[in-house]
Amino acid sequence: MSNTALTDDQVDVELKKLVQFIKQEALEKAREIQIKADEEFAIEKAKLVRSEIATIDSVYERRTKQASLAQQITKSNITNKTRLRVLAARQEVLDDVFEEASKQSFDISNDSNKYFVLLKDLILEGAFVLYESAITVSAREKDYDLIKKAISIVEDEYKKAAGFAVKITINEAQPLSAESSGGVIVQGSGGRIVVTNTLEERLNLLSEESLPAIRAAIFGESPTRKFYD
Repeated sequence: MSNTALTDDQVDVELKKLVQFIKQEALEKAREIQIKADEEFAIEKAKLVRSEIATIDSVYERRTKQASLAQQITKSNITNKTRLRVLAARQEVLDDVFEEASKQSFDISNDSNKYFVLLKDLILEGAFVLYESAITVSAREKDYDLIKKAISIVEDEYKKAAGFAVKITINEAQPLSAESSGGVIVQGSGGRIVVTNTLEERLNLLSEESLPAIRAAIFGESPTRKFYD
C-alpha cells in the first residue's frame, strides 16, 4: 500500500467531491421532505374539504327540513282555518233552518182540529211511558179546553190498551209558558218522573235525529264519511 501523501490539488478535488455529495444528499432529502409535506397537505386539505362539505350538507338538510316543516305547519293552519270557516258557515245555515222550523211550530196550534189530535197523542204517549194509574198534565193555559177534551179520550184509549184505568188531571199550578209553542209535560209518581212532550222538545229531538239527513240534503254527503247508520 502506498503511503504517498496527497497533493494540494488532490485534496481540493476530494473536498469538492465530498461537498458535491453532501449537496446531492441534501437536495434529495429536501425533495423527499417536500413530497411528504405535499402529500400530508393534500390529505389534510381533502379531510378539511370533506368536513366542510359534510357541514354544508348538514346545514342544508336541516334548513330544508325546517322549511318543509314550516310549510306543512302553514298548510295545516290554513286548512284548519278554512275547515273551521266552512263548518261555521254550515252551522249557521243549519241554525237558520231550525230557527225557521221553531217559528213555524207556533203555527201548529192555529189549526185547532189538528192541534187537538196532536195534544191527545202526546198525552197518550206520556201515559204509556209512565204506565201509572194517576198522572198530571201541564199545558198552556189557553190550551186547557182542548186538553180537557183530549183527556177523556186518552183515558178511554189507555184503559182499553193497558187493561187498567188512568186518572189524568191538569197541573194548573205549573202551566207551560204562554211563550211556548205548545204541547204538554206529563208527570207521574208525584212529579218525580217527567215526560216532556212540548213542541219545542219534540222539535229538538227531531233536529238531533234528522240532523245527518238534513246536512246531507243541504251540503251533500261527506266524502270522508265511512260509516252510516
